[in-house]
Amino acid sequence: MPLIEPQEIPALDTLGRTHFVAIGGAGMSGVAAGFLARGLEVSGCDQEDSKALRDVAKLGAKTWVGHDRSHVEEVDTLVVSTAIREDNPDLAEARRLGVRVLHRSVALASLMEGHQVISVAGTHGKTTTTAMCVAGLHGATITPSYVLGGIPLKTGLGAQITDSPYFIVEADESDGTLRQYPTTIAIITTVEPDHLDNWITAERYRQGFVEFATGERISTVILCCDDTGARELANSLTEVRVVTYGTSKDADFRLSEVDPHRGTATVINGEESIEMALGIPGLHNILNATATLCLAEILGVDREGFLQGLAGFEGTSRRFEEVGTVAGITVVDDYAHHPTEVEATLTTARLVAAGSGRVVVCFQPHLYSRTQAFYEEFGEALALADEVIVLDVYPAREDPIPGVTGELIAHALARRGGTVHYVPALDNAVDALKSLVKPGDLVLTVGAGSITTVGPKLIDALGS
Repeated sequence: MPLIEPQEIPALDTLGRTHFVAIGGAGMSGVAAGFLARGLEVSGCDQEDSKALRDVAKLGAKTWVGHDRSHVEEVDTLVVSTAIREDNPDLAEARRLGVRVLHRSVALASLMEGHQVISVAGTHGKTTTTAMCVAGLHGATITPSYVLGGIPLKTGLGAQITDSPYFIVEADESDGTLRQYPTTIAIITTVEPDHLDNWITAERYRQGFVEFATGERISTVILCCDDTGARELANSLTEVRVVTYGTSKDADFRLSEVDPHRGTATVINGEESIEMALGIPGLHNILNATATLCLAEILGVDREGFLQGLAGFEGTSRRFEEVGTVAGITVVDDYAHHPTEVEATLTTARLVAAGSGRVVVCFQPHLYSRTQAFYEEFGEALALADEVIVLDVYPAREDPIPGVTGELIAHALARRGGTVHYVPALDNAVDALKSLVKPGDLVLTVGAGSITTVGPKLIDALGS
């Protein structure tokens, strides 16, 4: 699949009646909500009914379940994501009629006109860091516009368009669209090769971040110097202000006295020591929060209010989200779909479960290409769990690759001495978990696909 190259950003008032394909998606629904907030006439469709689809309908969008050529008969602009194929009925009809077609990123960029744009990018941690920025600014009595690819648990809003001068966006690198936005301040959490189905090589992937960080409007780049890729990027930037954070001794905002279990740390900036406390555990979350503190200091907002906003942050959907507890068994759902993310999630799980029970994981690999590239690394990351069920690959936008299944990961884990069960069918996951778990266990359903349906079903099965 080709990368999306940056395009000219159209003025919002030129788009007219706009139809969103797959409007119920986490990212797409946020852009649609922004269009509605700016007074545009919006319609949209999605393959299945969902809360997000119903929510945009409540905001005033005309919506349908399913795709159909008739949806675009009186439309001026069609908005699609990278996942939409050319044979989609709505898109095919728009092409036939000569309707203007915009990628989601271009439509989103049109909403940013007149704002100072703060883009949060990185291989890992984008959604959480973006949501933390919003939570902190809310604590400092600033209500920014924002669009992110997940739902903050506290507010339930994945997007909001306001009159604030600040617009915060989660900038996705998977298809190259991070380069589309008129960014002035960039946060880069990590740079580690991924999405090689689009970028092809690790070097081209890294170059995408260079292009992002050297955009013509960029004034400041905030990077995590604990991450090798981000540090290398920081060292290459000479024309913009670079601010670093992390546990490294040379970080501009250096972490000290870190307690990942409690979610607390001291941040040292020059001669100042700033006490930071989060409502969620994990070193990765402390690092993400430190990135947002760098932003707060650069913007000059009320520090104490910002820190209070961070302290009240409860996380986002599918990021170590507790599904429920029944029969002494706690079930958590997590979106981790890269080996580094899986390792961070299970490291946090071991902290949470320490002294109480086992960590049991049901993992669904996401994308054939990622499984093929990283099955050994997935096996190593999953070895942090006590028991692992590996499902078959969730294909998302991809066609199968011969010989690439979840069994590759299961074998890689077994070679490392892990206790693993290969259960290809998602429909069998609940029964497999129910036969394994016992009181005191922390159970995690992990992956970016349909695995999220397993947790609630397991809770029901354990309670019956």
